Amino acid sequence: MGTPAIQVENLTKHYGPVLAVDRVSFTVQPGELVGFLGPNGAGKTTCMRILTTWLPASSGYARLAGYDVMYESMEVRRRIGYLPESIPLYPEMRVREYLQYRARIKGVERSQRNQRIDYCMERCHVREVRDRRLGTLSKGYRQRVGLADALLADPPILILDEPTSGLDPVQIGETLNTIKELGGRHTVLLSTHILSEVEKVCERVIIIDKGRIKLDESLRRIAERRPVYLLEVRGPRPEVATLFYERSDLKVLASRALEPDLTAFELSSVDGKDPREELSRQIISRGWALRRLEMQRVSLEALFAEVVLRQGATGQNSSATLPSSDQQPGQPAVQRGSVVSA
Repeated sequence: MGTPAIQVENLTKHYGPVLAVDRVSFTVQPGELVGFLGPNGAGKTTCMRILTTWLPASSGYARLAGYDVMYESMEVRRRIGYLPESIPLYPEMRVREYLQYRARIKGVERSQRNQRIDYCMERCHVREVRDRRLGTLSKGYRQRVGLADALLADPPILILDEPTSGLDPVQIGETLNTIKELGGRHTVLLSTHILSEVEKVCERVIIIDKGRIKLDESLRRIAERRPVYLLEVRGPRPEVATLFYERSDLKVLASRALEPDLTAFELSSVDGKDPREELSRQIISRGWALRRLEMQRVSLEALFAEVVLRQGATGQNSSATLPSSDQQPGQPAVQRGSVVSA
């Protein structure tokens, strides 16, 4: 494997007594499309500002395209396209005029400048507003002008902080399709609060919380994790529990009494086989009532809830594991497409 497009090692940032980023380390290979997730205040934006040379780190190092962000910042800037959360635009300039100005600053060759501007406006769906002043545009259009700006110099690395903020559903779909098409040709580090957006476009996810990396895994591997089976059985609790604990093909992850004779269980299958049909027959044959039998696949939302929300409540350290035995079974995870915020 060649030189990583993004290489971060023990990156740390203090704001006075506040530790915003705590020894963060990760790499992104050329052409990868990686989602960078975390609740508000987790350290995402600080990390991205360090990577884009806006902020100095307190310690550690980061290299983009092989160049150190601290000591070779101009070389880094020539190789990245950055879409910040709040886009600095000149409200009195028109869209095309602004992109021409930005293309000159970024060193786009004069002979290719107009062609490149037209391409970026088309790709980011702002051609129809090319003659309008930036100050009259909606937030969604300003966001897409910022994305067009990031693409102007055809940089190998794109760092996008909330690229769909302020867009309507149709615009979100168009922007996500554009970002997905950029993967492979460009290395993309995408920060967003919308988990479903990461699932649609990214190959891998990094979750940061309280300044530390809590999960770094491919979405393919997340999808391949074994599901959890949720059951609610009405019957004598000791006998019901014995049925599950004595089976060698099942592992009891959690159990909790809902009522004196109603118990909830979380189970996993040791051999990977679906046990639902056999379990339902065994429960019903003993005269017990089966109130719930459900399979839940491990999703990005569930992992986010496990890594950030549940651990934040208990004060535990990072680990992308299934629920432990002292957690409530069937506890809902973050809903698909919901906004994750602190």
